[in-house]
Amino acid sequence: MGTVVTYAPDDGEGITEHEIAARVAVARTLAALKGFQFAGAYLPSLRRSEGLYFVPSQTLCAGEARRLGIAGEQDLFGGVVPHPFVANKTIVHPLRRGAHRPRGWSDAFAARVRDVVLRGFAAFTREDAREAALALLADGPVRLKRGRGIGGQGQAAIHTEAELDRVLKGIDVEELAVHGLVVEPNLDELTTFSVGRVSVGEMRAAYCGTQRGTRDNRGQPAYGGSDLLIVRGGFEDLKKLNLPPPARMAVEQAQAFDDATHEFPAMFASRRNYDVLRGRDARGRWHCGVLEQSWRIGGASGPEVAALAAFRADAKLRAVHARSNEAYDVDAVVPAGATVHYRGVDKHAGPMTTYTTLEPYERLR
Repeated sequence: MGTVVTYAPDDGEGITEHEIAARVAVARTLAALKGFQFAGAYLPSLRRSEGLYFVPSQTLCAGEARRLGIAGEQDLFGGVVPHPFVANKTIVHPLRRGAHRPRGWSDAFAARVRDVVLRGFAAFTREDAREAALALLADGPVRLKRGRGIGGQGQAAIHTEAELDRVLKGIDVEELAVHGLVVEPNLDELTTFSVGRVSVGEMRAAYCGTQRGTRDNRGQPAYGGSDLLIVRGGFEDLKKLNLPPPARMAVEQAQAFDDATHEFPAMFASRRNYDVLRGRDARGRWHCGVLEQSWRIGGASGPEVAALAAFRADAKLRAVHARSNEAYDVDAVVPAGATVHYRGVDKHAGPMTTYTTLEPYERLR
């Protein structure tokens, strides 16, 4: 008999109430799937000899994972990386020639994913970010993204050199040195695909779908949920389904990116999610590529674990259609049969209702 616990590094700084509720709901489902008990938030007094399974709020660094007794992907729902920047957006792009490189940077990884990501650069100093942005501004507006920004936060569209200098001046140099900054062309007419795979013990699932946007209680763009097709197995099983060509391309790009993570030998993850963006640049050209990775619990995790539970309950079920929903309204109408993760007034985000729906899509013959 083991124990599932949630874990929030740095005392959970910046984590909202609805995110905590979602993590607890996922952890409870995982405990049921594994036949473990759920003990709530991790306490150092818990005995590791009983077998602890962690559901962290973020990707962990190797040193912290070792202190917790996490040795491999069988010990957590999430991921472990050798350096902080490996967990965020900056590994998607190469450094410019002569740019500062943090310890552990992998040129080999950047080279392997070059053909499946959007054009852009990573930078870890203001000077390097400025040079990268000026090089891209020649083709149109650019977007600056803080390495560990989530859900569209910490981003700015840049049209002029003056705007660039103003934004860079407001970025903390210490955070920049650790987590980096991404510089990319600013695209329009966007579609964001969500592609991923999860493994819990012997259970595996892979999925592809699209994300929906909404407005938060301040009127700002926010993540509104994902519509996902989830299949029993891995990426190869997913590609056997009748996917539309854009979705199939997104899966292939995400799979290539996922395969390249072997360039970080100390990295492992049981939850691997990739955002793949399709959009048009200022010259009217279409682009498609992996935008960022998430090796931690996220917006698609409710559907992920709900699908695993459905596959466990029905051996003939091959695929399900699942939706995660985040509505900034405490009175949002929830469909019959949905699993509600949070309904209330979040002291950070305001009124919210979050829930997951799931229905069978295809059965094995």
